Amino acid sequence: MIENNLAISGTFIAYLILMMGIGYYAYKRTVDSTDYFLGGRTLGPWPTAISAGASDMSGWLLLGLPGFAFTSGATSLWLAGGLLVGTWLNWLICAKRLRTFSIEADNALTLPEFFARRFDDKSKLLQTISAFFILLFFLFYTSSGLVAGGKLFETVFGLDYKIAVVLGTVCVVSYTLFGGYLAVSWTDLVQGLLMAAALVAVPLVALDGSFGDLSNTIAAKNPELLDMFTNASGESMSAIAIISLVAWGLGYFGQPHILARFNASRSNKDLTTARRIAVIWTTISMAGALLVGLVGIIYVDNNLGGQLADSETIFMLLVNAMFHPIVAGILLAAILAAVMSTADSQLLVSSSALAEDFYKQLVRPDATQSEIVMVGRMGVVVLAIIALILAFNPDSSVLSLVSYAWAGFGAAFGPALILALYWKRMNRNGALAGILVGGITVVVWKQLTGGIFDIFEIVPGFILASISIVVVSLATKAPSAKIGELFKRVETTLAKD
Repeated sequence: MIENNLAISGTFIAYLILMMGIGYYAYKRTVDSTDYFLGGRTLGPWPTAISAGASDMSGWLLLGLPGFAFTSGATSLWLAGGLLVGTWLNWLICAKRLRTFSIEADNALTLPEFFARRFDDKSKLLQTISAFFILLFFLFYTSSGLVAGGKLFETVFGLDYKIAVVLGTVCVVSYTLFGGYLAVSWTDLVQGLLMAAALVAVPLVALDGSFGDLSNTIAAKNPELLDMFTNASGESMSAIAIISLVAWGLGYFGQPHILARFNASRSNKDLTTARRIAVIWTTISMAGALLVGLVGIIYVDNNLGGQLADSETIFMLLVNAMFHPIVAGILLAAILAAVMSTADSQLLVSSSALAEDFYKQLVRPDATQSEIVMVGRMGVVVLAIIALILAFNPDSSVLSLVSYAWAGFGAAFGPALILALYWKRMNRNGALAGILVGGITVVVWKQLTGGIFDIFEIVPGFILASISIVVVSLATKAPSAKIGELFKRVETTLAKD
């Protein structure tokens, strides 16, 4: 426990001032809704890539994943491997086509707006339902970030948990509220680099370069922790358990806050460079997170009798034990960076759904650009308050909250997006069926246990959504010639790039 340490407090304050400064600069450059929600589509490969990674990984990269590695050992490699492959495939399959489609489809700014224009849906039903699922699942996702922030401030400053959560929420909302997408992306660049540096530094210092000693020590303590095919108790990993961990990679195709990064890139050519940067950053960051958890096994066994009340605090524990307070403050700021980089993106995407997909479509179709931005900013505050209430439970697990939202988005939007980008025959009814079936399957499956119901809910959700899209699309009227023309324009643009 670190309490009222002036050096660490000073580091945190300096870090927050830097983030606020970036937010103010972005505010001065934000004019219309395209600027506020997509940064005017002006971002280069570095902010595009690191912002996508930082907003993806969130507080679970420094809390949830090290905590999982701490309790599960080498079986955490299944989870990390699935996420790494998912990252690469998402950039490879979706990035350029989604950016091109969103521009050709009358400059669609949000994912629901893209679906509506891709399928020429005049009823607005597809856009409204998509926006509803974004708001629903992002409340849980944002809440997970606020829980991580609460644990950080509670540990660092000895604050009451609820006060700590409120403080973290205020930090995130303040610069997201005014600076919009530019503030979110530029701060994500700084925060993503800080996260990767912290995850590399902590295990390297703890091990002092002796990786052989790590495996030998863990093997002496519990050899099962070094076996990918057995759990910590020595029981063989079931097929359901392995599939559930690897299947996390499926979630990438439906995450609105990650997909928004593709749309905001200034060119398709930049996306190729951004993909390489993103994959390298993800590899380094996840390897570091796993090592933090494994090193933590040894530290806790040697110093705390093998007992740790909350495994998700292992990163903070190691930082406190091994670094000077000033350095510790910088490394612990990485957790704040992880929390802020994701919560800000989620709040922004949620507010864009509220402003563009609900307010503009259903309430005020003739709303001005300044009015839409104002509604978006109000949405940031309202949604943050709701997520804050959900985060008030101090026993909440960051990883469990993330898993629910991750599965929800992956199943509801993943199959619909991939098929929308590549299959001309897919129609509005098929997209609607896929989004509904995927989202509802996750919600229902989450409530069931035992046997096949123990599999991660994204798996049945993704499969059933894909089947629904194909069956309903083929059973109903084919898309109009207008959709065929849209595909031709997209293919022509991609051929030039």
